[in-house]
Amino acid sequence: MYGVWTPEQVRAAEEPVLARTPEGALMRRAARGVAQVALAELERRTGGIAGRRVVVLAGAGNNGGDGLWAGYELRRRGVAVTAVLLSPDKAHPAGLAALGRQKGRVVTAVEHGVSAVDRADLVLDAIVGTGARGGLRPGAATLAAAAATARVPVLAVDTPSGVDPLTGVAADEAVRAARTVTFGARKPVHVLAAPRCGPVTLVDIGLGPELPPAPITVLEDADVAARWPVPGPFDDKYTQGVVGIAAGSRTYPGAAVLASGAAALATSGMVRYAGSAADEVRAAWPEIVATDTVGEAGRVQAWVVGPGLGTDDAGAQTLADVLDAGLPVLADADAVTLLGQHAELRERARETPVLVTPHAGEFGRIAELTDDRVDSARRAAADLGLTVLLKGNATIVAAPDGRVLVHPAGSAWLATAGSGDVLSGVAGALLAAGLDPWWAGGCAALVHARAAEIGAGAQEGPGSPVPASHVQRALPAAIRQVREAR
Repeated sequence: MYGVWTPEQVRAAEEPVLARTPEGALMRRAARGVAQVALAELERRTGGIAGRRVVVLAGAGNNGGDGLWAGYELRRRGVAVTAVLLSPDKAHPAGLAALGRQKGRVVTAVEHGVSAVDRADLVLDAIVGTGARGGLRPGAATLAAAAATARVPVLAVDTPSGVDPLTGVAADEAVRAARTVTFGARKPVHVLAAPRCGPVTLVDIGLGPELPPAPITVLEDADVAARWPVPGPFDDKYTQGVVGIAAGSRTYPGAAVLASGAAALATSGMVRYAGSAADEVRAAWPEIVATDTVGEAGRVQAWVVGPGLGTDDAGAQTLADVLDAGLPVLADADAVTLLGQHAELRERARETPVLVTPHAGEFGRIAELTDDRVDSARRAAADLGLTVLLKGNATIVAAPDGRVLVHPAGSAWLATAGSGDVLSGVAGALLAAGLDPWWAGGCAALVHARAAEIGAGAQEGPGSPVPASHVQRALPAAIRQVREAR
């Protein structure tokens, strides 16, 4: 796993490092890292660096300085470099002088910059750094649009300009980078707006000892593999975890089939289904024990409740029965709505480990959702006394004790009907196996996204939507991939 720090925490960590480092040395180290990635990107995309052209979009201050010094390093390797100064009177003096010594070209007119961008092999976005908020100013927006129109790849310096470094929200005018180079520590934008950043390279500038505990964690395959339940020689179906599924209805039987099947494929020892879609579940999954009510289901170690359940009195009673059992509970879809509607159900949820898995619309029924999705999830978890998994392109899991993890999905394959039901089944199986809700949510989110990638690869054409049933079927392959990291 790795950590993510806020821009303010990174700047605070930089202060003592800057105080004990010769002036300009930290910027030079960062710029060399940018240049190395730029050279590798040119090599990968064009087969070499001879005769290649790079344009540096240099804003005011240190971010522009990083770009200008990177231009200096590229000129030393024989790359043609043009720097477009967006604030000529505020350009970094030392970086500008260094580029001049290497005969780098400098322009200040936007139209000249557009002409240079049109002929470039790579653009360095050094317009604004992590202290900026809001969209690009008109000149910068024109240059960013020119790069997009000409399909010139953009390498972002620290963060893509115009994308909020704390929340990952992109303004109307913002850079979309093919790759990003950052310094010292990853920032929230790198995981909350992964498609805007592209792959992120972290350049070590010595901040590690100065950084506080990371407020955000990102899980990797090895973390999930270490916690995924693997049956031992003395395990049986009960010791591997029995999960109950209270989901679906006569109107929405598919939710029950998807959630129950996902729980079975996620290596549960046994799945017990309780609800009005029992016949459909038996037909699709004969290994699942299906009954009509929660009371008839028998012994389980955790419950999944909500997908396709309905929000009428019967649905509310089912949720109450599940919560009263005193077992770990995953509450999704209609169960989230019911929690928002009934204060007494929210109070019952405080008495047992509960993981809620809302999308943005459902989240608004239980808490306020702002542009700062991490802060919104963290506050909701603390206020409600339960673990919140906020679904989205970047999935956020926040525990009541303040722990937060983010899973940055690189695609929108999971933006399809029923995919949340699959996630519910996987996370419920992990709850039944004994993982705490935070770990169950995080591990399930990673495997769920991996299954979507595998399912997408099985489609007939690029960009084809991935049906939730295909995500479900890809779960065993996704779990095998992750386990290989053990």
